[in-house]
Amino acid sequence: MIKRLYQFLFFMSLGAAAFLGWHFRKPVTELIGNAIEHSQWGNGSSDQKKPDPVRYQELIDDLAHHRLELATQYREAKKPQEITRVIREARALLEQQLPAMMRCWLGTDWAMDGTCSTPGSGQIACGYFVSTVLRDAGFAVERFKLAQQASQNIIGTFLPREDMHVRTGKNYDEFLSEVISRGPGIRIVGLDKHVAFLIVEDDFHLRFIHSSGGSPQCVVDEDRENARALKASNYRVTGNLTGNDDVIHHWLLGDAWPTKS
Repeated sequence: MIKRLYQFLFFMSLGAAAFLGWHFRKPVTELIGNAIEHSQWGNGSSDQKKPDPVRYQELIDDLAHHRLELATQYREAKKPQEITRVIREARALLEQQLPAMMRCWLGTDWAMDGTCSTPGSGQIACGYFVSTVLRDAGFAVERFKLAQQASQNIIGTFLPREDMHVRTGKNYDEFLSEVISRGPGIRIVGLDKHVAFLIVEDDFHLRFIHSSGGSPQCVVDEDRENARALKASNYRVTGNLTGNDDVIHHWLLGDAWPTKS
């Protein structure tokens, strides 16, 4: 009886090993799909309160690896449907990885002149949080120059004026409803004296991730009810990075982003 039990466990372990080996040989498209299915928009780490530089570097390396794979497919694509497929997969990859990267910064101290380049290694201002995450995600930006711009210029570095939405004095709930109505995506949002990421998820939940100068003066991940800076601002400008095919195109090819000033 004991011998049969050991045999059963042995063959079960072989089967599990075979499955894992097959899984990790899957193409990037399947891995992205499975990751999104099991972890909506990278929300699995939203409870994290401490900076995680080790995980951050892993995400940087993983994203860079998959971006190069997709860039090769993009350059080789001949038919419109092939180009559309790669753009769609690149968008899914960014929308999975970017929020996870942002959340590795949670708990990193804020300072008006903070310029640290890795989670928890010092202090970081709101503009540097945005420019650093984008740089590390493969956007070839001028980190220092971009971080020092007005928020509308930060957004304008990536998007034309017609794809930017400026609202002044608009009711908070009406503003959010309008943002949600434009569909999911990872946005940069500029406020009266602040810049941040605003994420609209597929299920229309919102996350406001930023280096906050208000309490608790660190990088935070807030829902719509607790996003005090977003709620209090009179001026709001948004631009959907991942919703724009040209942004995805330039990201895939590693093109430089001259800072708009």
